Amino acid sequence: MTNATQPKNACILGIGGALPSRVLDNSYFESIVDTTDEWIRERTGIVQRHFAADDQLNSDLSAEAGLKALKDAGMTPDDIDVVIQATCTPDRSIPSCAMAVQDKIGARNAAGFDINAACSGFIYGLNIANALIVSQQARHILLIGTELLSRVIDMTDRTTCVLFGDGSGAVVLGGSDGSRGILGHYMRSDGALRDLITIPCGGTELPPTPERLAEHLHYVHMRGNETYKHAVTRLADSSREAISAAGLAPGDIDLVIPHQANTRILQSVAKRLGIDYDTKFFINLPHIGNTSSASIPIALNEARETGRLQPGMTILLVAFGGGLTWGGSVIRY
Repeated sequence: MTNATQPKNACILGIGGALPSRVLDNSYFESIVDTTDEWIRERTGIVQRHFAADDQLNSDLSAEAGLKALKDAGMTPDDIDVVIQATCTPDRSIPSCAMAVQDKIGARNAAGFDINAACSGFIYGLNIANALIVSQQARHILLIGTELLSRVIDMTDRTTCVLFGDGSGAVVLGGSDGSRGILGHYMRSDGALRDLITIPCGGTELPPTPERLAEHLHYVHMRGNETYKHAVTRLADSSREAISAAGLAPGDIDLVIPHQANTRILQSVAKRLGIDYDTKFFINLPHIGNTSSASIPIALNEARETGRLQPGMTILLVAFGGGLTWGGSVIRY
């Protein structure tokens, strides 16, 4: 690529998604913990979620979603220069999950790496991919968000086990002249709040021991009430900042595709932004659950497949997650 064709930003060329076939509705959790379908629906908005099969890996779902995105873009794996995997539930600690995905899809020409920004991972990945494309270090990037949260949730903890699901979404990104693509971006974090959503055991701070495993420290721990307060504020702030960075106003947004965490959180965010929740927010949380870094690309794929996402639309993607991390992107599709 020469300076004469230097892209002004990155745009979405293809979208794909993959969900495990196993579906668990709220009645399953009624049978294993002290909860009810009514409580889960009222507090979260979740009705069902997908769980991976015992022999299904993160990289399996990632490869499936990635290949679908490539097909949608009219490309082959050989066209990809970089594979970026957003995940906090990789196949292994070493090497990165992106390496397994690169191998499984046959992207022989691609570099690859993982990023872990929890639920904000896909947003962070978009910003990184955009920078690589604009600086001409890559022409085409496969960005994937995938989680197997069913492997890291405590099925005896009724406050967390009902929230999460598994799945994968992917996009192929390439250069644009600026008429479409990423128009504005924003991301921030606050590590002082890292204990609000965490898996304490498994790293070098608390290596796995029989005692720590017995205490379920290798599962997700979340301080829900405190997290809720930060989520509403940060999601609204991220939305405003990304919209402002794009030189737009909230009324210019055609569709909001947020991280699918909790309907009450998202309704509060819509109210703060003055964007109508019922007509402009795309919500698939009831049948997907919270899939962390995978939630936005899964929803993006579903919005496209159901006709809610149309070419030329200006969309807002926004997320908040463990770290704490948050961010948003405004894209003309």
